[in-house]
Amino acid sequence: MEDDFDMPPADGMNEDFEMPEESPILKVGEEKEIGNQGLKKKLVKEGEGWDTPENGDEVEVHYTGTLLDGTQFDSSRDRGTPFKFTLGQGQVIKGWDQGIKTMKKGENAIFTIPAELAYGESGSPPTIPPNATLQFDVELLSWVSVKDICKDGGIFKKILTEGEKWENPKDLDEVLVKFEARLEDGALVAKSDGVEFTVKEGYFCPAIAKAVKTMKKGEKVLLTVKPQYGFGEKGKPALGDEGAVPPNATLQITLELVSWKTVTEVTDDKKVIKKTLKEGEGYERPNEGALVKLKLIGKLQDGTVFLKKGHDNEEDLFEFKTDEDQVIEGLDKAVMKMKKGEVALLIISAEYAFGPSGSQQELDVVPPNSTVYYEVELVSFVKEKESWDMNTQEKIEGAGKKKEEGNALFKAGKYTRASKRYEKAVKYIEYDTSFSEEEKKQAKVLKVTCNLNNAACKLKLKEYKEAEKLCTKVLELDSRNVKALYRRAQAYINLSDLDLAEFDIKKALEIEPDNRDVKLEYKTLKEKVKEYNKKDAKFYGNMFAKLNKLESVETNKGVAKEAEPMSIDSKA
Repeated sequence: MEDDFDMPPADGMNEDFEMPEESPILKVGEEKEIGNQGLKKKLVKEGEGWDTPENGDEVEVHYTGTLLDGTQFDSSRDRGTPFKFTLGQGQVIKGWDQGIKTMKKGENAIFTIPAELAYGESGSPPTIPPNATLQFDVELLSWVSVKDICKDGGIFKKILTEGEKWENPKDLDEVLVKFEARLEDGALVAKSDGVEFTVKEGYFCPAIAKAVKTMKKGEKVLLTVKPQYGFGEKGKPALGDEGAVPPNATLQITLELVSWKTVTEVTDDKKVIKKTLKEGEGYERPNEGALVKLKLIGKLQDGTVFLKKGHDNEEDLFEFKTDEDQVIEGLDKAVMKMKKGEVALLIISAEYAFGPSGSQQELDVVPPNSTVYYEVELVSFVKEKESWDMNTQEKIEGAGKKKEEGNALFKAGKYTRASKRYEKAVKYIEYDTSFSEEEKKQAKVLKVTCNLNNAACKLKLKEYKEAEKLCTKVLELDSRNVKALYRRAQAYINLSDLDLAEFDIKKALEIEPDNRDVKLEYKTLKEKVKEYNKKDAKFYGNMFAKLNKLESVETNKGVAKEAEPMSIDSKA
């Protein structure tokens, strides 16, 4: 055999072949068949760990190849040089591609490979005869992971240096990378010792952004980039320090992910953005009601500083309780997404800042409708005690406190925040199996009151289905609760469930015949029923009239418009 023996592919090497579904579990000395094409594997020495190489990985092996009579036809061991190839790419015989992907690092195995998975009918003259079954004693020394990032062969990623931890950048994050792009002939096209960009916006060519999303901090890779993820059919002209890329050129890009700043959309409407400048500690974050202490610099878009706390004097930290309306909403929401020690830049639109009125702050005025920028360090926080950390009496007292806070917010017209207080109150006392009989009575009263008040919030917020559910919970505890029947009837009216609304109102009047609010709601219901019946009659009358008209016309000149859905308002 020649010294540069490279395991030439057998006939039909590039055709699809059936792959084994999983690696066989073997003991040393044991032999098993892999797949169902006659390939056998005998374990000589166990490998390390559980990982095995995948298609596309660059593997390095030592091997000795023999015929079944023991005649040796090749050996990398004799040459003293390990053999390297890319797994699953048809660079070797099928038996190797199928067998080596079942091996672990350091494993030694003997593969018996039938002719169909080796050199077939033709053999490999002069050393391998036709239809020869072969044996290979293979040791898997190592492999370099090569991933097909887009699963279409467009970008192959070979890891040169492993990264840290497990996180990868997301679309909104700002990454700092080093890269060097070359053509296949080695000609340098572009290079940077540090460039920062947003992943979603990308940089240089599409491949870099796609690759970065699969990388960890500190990871260094070699990318093989096909034209569709490079510069395509048109290529790229030389520009400044960057060289030209010919049409349909494949690129080799060395890429290192130095670091990145995590960017988070704090609100669903993307009007409060948090950009992490320094990672915090652990996993804990402030909850609602937590006492937080910050270093803080507030700026306008032009850089004007309107507030500065905790930087010149450690004792002058900015302190507030979350979810208590003590600061602007955007700052409140963003801080609850931070960890202790984290430093972040917050970008807060006017709707979550000082709105159309603006504000006179400590160092300057914030004009109306201003987007504001806060550089924030969360120095410390003390979380509000959670229900699972409370004893039974603390739970009841906590629920009572949240109820009172909810009442104050309701009176101030802050129905969403009031609703959250009532929900938290009920959560404190939701599970009462450890309560004494007296405590259970107290808890029941609180549950009824908080769910009723929360239903009132939901009616104000026009969340009628939620209001109906809350009232039903109350009626499960107290079936004769008139307020629950009354508010559920209001919800039903707005949900157009008029029969159910009438049932609840009649039941409420049976319990309290003189209840003025219920009587008024009954009157409202009757008006809605009349209105509904009129619209109903008009709708069907119009529909039948149009149908009759259509029947009398030979050519269909139009289609009757569908009636508008019934809209029922509530006085609730």
